[in-house]
Amino acid sequence: MESWLSPLFDADGIRAVDRWAIEDQGIPGAELMEAAGTALAEAIAGLAPRGPVRIVCGKGNNGGDGLVAARHLHRLGFEVEALELEKAEPGDLDAWLEGSGAVVDAIFGTGFSGVAREPAAGAIEAINRCGAPVVACDIASGVDASSGEIEGVAVEADLTISFHAAKLGHRIAPGKWHTGKLRVEPIGIPDGAPSAPAGGAIEPAVLDLLPVRGSRSTKFSSGRSRGLTGAVRMSSLAAIRAGAGYATVAVPADLEAIFEASQPEVMSVGCPGGDGCLAPAGLKAIRKAFERAAAGVLGPGMGRDPGTVELAREAVTAIEAPLVLDADGLNAFAGEVALLAERGAPTVLTPHAGELGRLLDRSSEQIAAKRLAAAREAASMAGAVVVLKGDDTIVTDGQRVAVNALAAPALATAGTGDVLSGITAAMLARGLEPFAAACAAVLAHARAGGEAARRVGLVESVIATDVIDSIPAGLRIAVPVE
Repeated sequence: MESWLSPLFDADGIRAVDRWAIEDQGIPGAELMEAAGTALAEAIAGLAPRGPVRIVCGKGNNGGDGLVAARHLHRLGFEVEALELEKAEPGDLDAWLEGSGAVVDAIFGTGFSGVAREPAAGAIEAINRCGAPVVACDIASGVDASSGEIEGVAVEADLTISFHAAKLGHRIAPGKWHTGKLRVEPIGIPDGAPSAPAGGAIEPAVLDLLPVRGSRSTKFSSGRSRGLTGAVRMSSLAAIRAGAGYATVAVPADLEAIFEASQPEVMSVGCPGGDGCLAPAGLKAIRKAFERAAAGVLGPGMGRDPGTVELAREAVTAIEAPLVLDADGLNAFAGEVALLAERGAPTVLTPHAGELGRLLDRSSEQIAAKRLAAAREAASMAGAVVVLKGDDTIVTDGQRVAVNALAAPALATAGTGDVLSGITAAMLARGLEPFAAACAAVLAHARAGGEAARRVGLVESVIATDVIDSIPAGLRIAVPVE
């Protein structure tokens, strides 16, 4: 796995790690459970609960971890009660949980998938109603550790204590929203397990891949970015801020003068069209504009005029440079994402759930329920890297998976998607391979959103241009000053 990703395991992978530790390294399973329960107890004790700690245990290893935690909490002087769902009639769980200082979910572990059934389902609902702080053992019960999917009810944890390594389900929505604060605790499993992580969380080290401009660099050697019309103002300016030394946009001829006056840092090429729309006759001019491009963006602000859709489809095939496809560039391939596999150059798709739904001919709700699976499917069909935007932005080429673990609420505003497409094009123009370029762009974008919120002073007041202004902070790494 790339060195700039922190490991995220799926259920099979973490099960293989446990098996390797027990069978090959000779670590007794009871010893691992003791370590996990101890770590869980220490985390609960750190919350200083005001009231009894109540632990709801399932029948597997997760329940065993909960029972070990109960024993340690008792030794530490806490009032603690444990309920084993499979051994006793739960009775009135709401009454039993009332007045709890903390509630521990130790019902299911990372091997769970599907729909929670009784008595677990009722216990999960009671935990969610109790009003006390909820601590999940390894992963919130009801969440699929391999995908973050939830098919029934799931515990809404305030804190999750994960053992040995984080799981994909901790980072991918909707599972991410049930995780609360995530802490990963070691339990004595040594390094060197042969089981590979299923993906990774993007770390700042990805930005170390970017070349640094030296005294002999020029605007041309830093990479050129091209774009097409409308909201491309945001995209092209973001590309320059992200290190593309030179940017040109292709716009309808009747908008070129307006664009040049509003954005002097970016060159423009007028293309055939009218009423603010590009026409199929503009293909020749667009191909010429892309001849010397290191990367490009197609889609922001294009619209869905039939002629524009026709042009978009032709241009995607004709453009030989690495290309970021966003917004209406994606919509031009609604239901026909496989056509994108005909491109000979690298392609990065940056859809939100609605756009990915249109590509795959599904509702946005269906995409939201199975985000990782949908992103992987689209990437495989298109032969592209897919960046599925959201609170848990996922990057995948169909095989490799990376997830943004940074909170970025400031990015929930109009125009920030155009900013991301511009940053991504800049990463491609600066020479990063597509998967790494997309990961670097996602991380820099999230960091820029956080910096913009800090500078503005209020998350809700951040606008896209604030994020563009904060891109340098999002990209900042320690480099020598020449």
